[in-house]
Amino acid sequence: MMRYGRLVLFVIAVLGAGFAIGYLNRPDAWYAALGKPAFNPPNWVFAPVWSIVYLLIAVAGWRVREQGSSSGWRLWLAQMALNFAWSPIFFGLHQPGVALAVIVALLLAIVAFQIAIWKADRISAILFAPYAVWVAFASLLNFEIVRLN
Repeated sequence: MMRYGRLVLFVIAVLGAGFAIGYLNRPDAWYAALGKPAFNPPNWVFAPVWSIVYLLIAVAGWRVREQGSSSGWRLWLAQMALNFAWSPIFFGLHQPGVALAVIVALLLAIVAFQIAIWKADRISAILFAPYAVWVAFASLLNFEIVRLN
């Protein structure tokens, strides 16, 4: 029972941090004025998608932490740091070029996490698959925003 209590707390912490980052770094007039590709989704799509993704990230992180995988845990922490850095750089500092470098590093960290834990915890690796797809899409959006502006 205690184990699942830790899961709930971990999920709340990850979702809470994600919501805080999103709330503090919302799209503004600068973002609205940027040229965007035709496939850019409406702003309202991002919150529900990220909520689901953060839930998956949290469960995978909790699983790796509970299993005591130090290399998996370090990669999980690295991808979270990159994840949390992207929004302030893009929306707060208005630096889409720097944000592009961060999101590409994030995508690499996500894939490295999946590869590193595949044998020990396939469930966590699979939980990261939608995250990898979403960040790949977000990377393409970021690239196109840099290219168009």
